[in-house]
Amino acid sequence: MVATEVTEGEFKGWQTWPEEPFEHDTAGPFYMRTDDQGQVAAFRAQRKHMNAGGVMHGGCLMTFADFALFAIAHHGMEGVYGLTVAFTSEFLDGAKEGELIEARGDVLRQGRSLTFVRGLVTADGRPVLNFSGTIKLRKPKP
Repeated sequence: MVATEVTEGEFKGWQTWPEEPFEHDTAGPFYMRTDDQGQVAAFRAQRKHMNAGGVMHGGCLMTFADFALFAIAHHGMEGVYGLTVAFTSEFLDGAKEGELIEARGDVLRQGRSLTFVRGLVTADGRPVLNFSGTIKLRKPKP
């Protein structure tokens, strides 16, 4: 999957995957880049992400964490396609509208067919979701 650089707005200079319609158009858009601390994924919490209790819907946090799995691991995935085959998460706190949501993490192991990732989602720096997942690597279909 080829990332596209954002040319305007708050996330100018970041990258996104516009060919992922759910993550880009419906739930997101979500963004990623490499900074001095490594890979980071981010988006700004909007009203569309909130539940009736005034905090970010858990499904939105988990969707973003799934995006982050690939943002964290994507440098080791050139020329292959990945599918999430396992995902776990724990909710730590609620994110609020307007907060900057970020995810950082580590590739724990990258094999020929599986990649193991763990990470943490924060809202304005406050931990809100701990996650880990396994990506199954596949060659793209011709």
